[in-house]
Amino acid sequence: MDKALAIEENGAEFLVALGRAAGAEERDDELVRWVIGNSPIDYHNCVVHADLTEEEADAEIEASLERMRAYVVPGSWHVGPSMRPSDLGERLVAHGFEYGGDDIGMAVDLSGLPEGVPVPEGFVIERVRDEAGLAAWVETLGSGFGEGPVEAEWVGEMYRRLGFEGPWLHYLGLLGEEPVATATSFFGVVGVYFVCTVARARRRGIGAAITLEALREARDLGYTIGVLGSSEIGYPVYRGLGFEEHCRIGLYEWRPGRQITTPRRVPNTDSGQPPIGT
Repeated sequence: MDKALAIEENGAEFLVALGRAAGAEERDDELVRWVIGNSPIDYHNCVVHADLTEEEADAEIEASLERMRAYVVPGSWHVGPSMRPSDLGERLVAHGFEYGGDDIGMAVDLSGLPEGVPVPEGFVIERVRDEAGLAAWVETLGSGFGEGPVEAEWVGEMYRRLGFEGPWLHYLGLLGEEPVATATSFFGVVGVYFVCTVARARRRGIGAAITLEALREARDLGYTIGVLGSSEIGYPVYRGLGFEEHCRIGLYEWRPGRQITTPRRVPNTDSGQPPIGT
């Protein structure tokens, strides 16, 4: 299995599924794939695939911007190693996007997972199976992840619409009955998303433990590969669980009213460039 491609594809399906639940405009053809509209978060009004010639690229970037402007939403391109042309990042910056860093694409063979990690006494993990559990999951995510309550409430509403059956499993970590951590798994291969530990409970192994729980349950269901996009901060935690880096997915963000400035150099996203750390 091409793990870099599996990371890209799982992330794209995850974002498209959320956008579809929101009623976003969806495009999926031989050139680009996007979901745009009905989210207040740039990460979720997103272009997740592009296979463009140099002659096509600028027009398609402008086409995505036209839809973002029409919906009056911030937006993003998630530029993985399979996307073309190779200078796509530089073109996006020239059109007014800002490079926002990389999601570090990582994968793990689920047969080699550790059986456990040290956690504080009294820490337990529960599956979210109903509205009450989802409400606690949303409140916990909002206290320590991404755009905070705005993103957490939006994602929570999408999960309510999607229901508790299907390719999603949600996890809530509790310390002394207090919710302190979240995670979600999304199946194709199993992708792990929204791993969050509230500030007061960090550096105690809780993030690793809730990630491991999601992966072990996926393994028990017959899945063999786990993938995720890590931040720099989370990288050593996931390495400790056996994950290895296979690619980087550059995030390019746009907000209404942003002025185009002189383009600055951005990382080369050509798949021929070896990923860092592998």
